[in-house]
Amino acid sequence: MSDMGSQKAFHQSPDPGQPIVAFDFDGTLTIRDSFTSFLKWRAGPLRWLTGLAQMIPAVLAYLGDRDRGRIKVASVREFLMNVDRKALEADAERFAAEIWPRFMRPDALATWEDWGRRGAHRVIVTASPETTVAPFARRLGAENLIGTRLAFDAQDRVAGSFLGGNCRGEEKMSRLRAAYGDDMTLAAAYGDTSGDAEMIAAAAEKGYRVFTGRP
Repeated sequence: MSDMGSQKAFHQSPDPGQPIVAFDFDGTLTIRDSFTSFLKWRAGPLRWLTGLAQMIPAVLAYLGDRDRGRIKVASVREFLMNVDRKALEADAERFAAEIWPRFMRPDALATWEDWGRRGAHRVIVTASPETTVAPFARRLGAENLIGTRLAFDAQDRVAGSFLGGNCRGEEKMSRLRAAYGDDMTLAAAYGDTSGDAEMIAAAAEKGYRVFTGRP
């Protein structure tokens, strides 16, 4: 069972001829990684430190293989395992409301709003879980959200794995094509890491590290 509940507010299909614009989330629309910030916020100082200590083997493994998906799974298992979906969604809502004023890049928001005024279909494409990014996407008025999908068990609790791959690199393009078709074209794409390279390369307007503003 996936976190598709977080997708209910989002549309999947643009109108014919409507330009599609893709935005990375972490570091592009925000000043730092949202999922790490959420986990730290939710855990509190002591639980955060003890959790990081438990993750030392996973960190050492990451230094060897650089597998971002594997270390992200390890963090989900350490900090979110067996958390009820509705409780997690409620926590994500509170986090977004609390951190928004000091977390979002003003120049990125201005570009986001400009594309909205121009009638674009704006999609957030992120490696962070859809469940935790969904409250931000709703505040932004995003037409769609594509992210890493948490798996939930039969009791609707975090199962400690993902459905599909970590949504970065080529996985971003695979998910975009799945949503919009193999002949999809991007009017613009914005990102800030190598994980956005394929998405940016596919866009007519290529925005790599163009946002530097801080709230």
